[in-house]
Amino acid sequence: MKDSQGKFVEAKFAIGQVVRHRFYPFRGVIFDVDPEFANSEEWWLSIPEHLRPRKDQPFYHLFAENAETEYIAYVSEQNLLIDDSDRPLRHPQIQDHFRKQHDGHFRAKNNAMMH
Repeated sequence: MKDSQGKFVEAKFAIGQVVRHRFYPFRGVIFDVDPEFANSEEWWLSIPEHLRPRKDQPFYHLFAENAETEYIAYVSEQNLLIDDSDRPLRHPQIQDHFRKQHDGHFRAKNNAMMH
């Protein structure tokens, strides 16, 4: 994929991959990827400065969940890790858009990106 200046960017994670946040207790399935930051400046500034990610890296859209709730998360590549816990995910939109594969990854039910 290419960034806003046309430079090729290689994403470390893929659509359908299960990931977890490096610092916060949530995990989820990736359903879309931006080659660089594509959210509002207000959103970016709301992140505590010592945790604020660089904008010049891929950002991932997740069907995310924590112990209390399910939601959509937007997370920088530097703050994601592979989740290989094999714990089930309960976010209701996952089953709407993905089928679970034998390797633990999810495959989109249709090949189009979700948003």
